Amino acid sequence: MIWLRSALFFVFFVLGIVGYATAIVLAWPFSGVRTRMSMAAAWARYNRRILVLFCGLRHVVEGAEHLPPPPFVILSRHESAWETVALHDQLPVFVLVLKKSLLYLPFFGWALKATGQIAIDRGHGVEALRILQREGKRCFDHGVSVLIFPEGTRMSPGERGKFNPGGVMLAMQAGVPIVPVAHNAGDYWRRRSFLKHPGVIRLRIGEPIFTAGISREERRQVAETARRRIETMMDEIRGGAVNHAPPAA
Repeated sequence: MIWLRSALFFVFFVLGIVGYATAIVLAWPFSGVRTRMSMAAAWARYNRRILVLFCGLRHVVEGAEHLPPPPFVILSRHESAWETVALHDQLPVFVLVLKKSLLYLPFFGWALKATGQIAIDRGHGVEALRILQREGKRCFDHGVSVLIFPEGTRMSPGERGKFNPGGVMLAMQAGVPIVPVAHNAGDYWRRRSFLKHPGVIRLRIGEPIFTAGISREERRQVAETARRRIETMMDEIRGGAVNHAPPAA
């Protein structure tokens, strides 16, 4: 049954990509980027609804009261495709930092470009940081936040990768807060997995880390604080969760 439910989700997910991406691209010449971002948020709501309908996969948001006024840098755990396709209406307006290669995907990549997401080539470290700093400043100037996955790629539940400093550097240079975010989506929709297990994803927003007035010499300390907060929230979420998915088939 879980295969059938996941297959039904996949069919409607692809139809949603084609439909919403086409609408966003057609609106490109005639609308502002905020309008196209609102269309992306509508797509995220659609994805969450079909996840509930076909897969019985819901979510709850904890700690929304911690969100400071935008703009800010969101540093999020990355375990699943869920956060890429479902977060855009759960947080104040933001753009994602993502792999440049995603822009070349039909429909999906076109919509990413039309909504002003920040695409970098991770193989060019210095140039990627320059693009991140330039494009991040552009977003902040318009009151738009930036979401970064500091581990750079999806990690399996319980796995921890290198905590890259780009997001902390961006926040400190602009003097905007850092908002740590954790979730357990990987328990239900695992990386590289077709199956989506029923349950409740817990999305937790941590207390912000303010960077205004902090010297560059304190960057490592700020990064370590952000890493610890995310990992602590992950431990709390999984330690208190009662709806863990069964092992992936």
